[in-house]
Amino acid sequence: MKRFLLAFFSGLSLIFPALAQHYRLHPDIPVDSSYSAQKEWKKHSKKYQAITLADVGNTEKLQINNDVVYAKYGKREMHLDLVRPKGVSKKVPVVVIVHAGGWRSGEKNMDRPMAYELSRNGFATVCVEYRLSMEARYPAAIQDVKAAIRWVRANAKTYGLNPDKVAIMGTSAGGQLASLIGSVNEPFAKYQNELYKKYSDRVQAVVDVDGVLAFLHPESSEGQDQPGKPSAATLWFGVSAKENPALWNEASALHRVNKHSAPFLFVNSAQARFHAGQNDMVNKLNQLKIYNEVHQIPDTPHTFWLFHPWLDTAMTYIIPFLNKTLK
Repeated sequence: MKRFLLAFFSGLSLIFPALAQHYRLHPDIPVDSSYSAQKEWKKHSKKYQAITLADVGNTEKLQINNDVVYAKYGKREMHLDLVRPKGVSKKVPVVVIVHAGGWRSGEKNMDRPMAYELSRNGFATVCVEYRLSMEARYPAAIQDVKAAIRWVRANAKTYGLNPDKVAIMGTSAGGQLASLIGSVNEPFAKYQNELYKKYSDRVQAVVDVDGVLAFLHPESSEGQDQPGKPSAATLWFGVSAKENPALWNEASALHRVNKHSAPFLFVNSAQARFHAGQNDMVNKLNQLKIYNEVHQIPDTPHTFWLFHPWLDTAMTYIIPFLNKTLK
């Protein structure tokens, strides 16, 4: 019965990705369910009446492997979804996708519409489950995502993946994680674990979709705690910015740019606070002659990627960038 239910809900999530929010592989792990595609649609559809929830589209030409175990911490299994174009003989470049949710909510299933569209355009995509702040604080999420990148390289032959062409993409909190990983882009002891350690977790490109680049910055509003209600970032770090600003800066991509940083694409909503420090980071990348692009989609809420037609617009920037940097 358990296997039947898992298969049933997994199948539903392919057809109706919004239902994926109710499909949990770990019902015993505490979760904040405040962020979901349905709730975001309800919030924004009154103002933007033409939007619809993004769907996975036609999957006939895709090879889909959902809920593949990429890591274990004791009995705790970590999963990813792998999607590849069918009938491709050569090794395909890979995009590792990190979901949104304030480091506390959301799940990998929410990125399937984005992942499937990329796979229809010639990329393998990996949507990663990572530990959220109710389960494990910083830097656990970074360790998970980097382990998933190494898993890609460790399993490249099995799945026909190109281990030399791996990008990382993230939305909101996932964008922050992706940008941090891609800006550091070299071994950093605090972010490493023993999984697949003989493989590299460097990336060849980064796509940051409205992910924070600097927690402590004149343009940033992260870490604004209220009495009895700490911010999402404070809950993730386990300490406020006032108590340990160095920790918050350590996790800010702006402060980690170096000669090893990957090329960057920034896809912005119209909500300026999610771009804090972006101009400063672009300047740093330019000084190091690291390729980057910035695009903003006007009159959009923060979670625009969950909806048509905005996801389609974002893809007109993302696909050419990935073609340029990976193909």
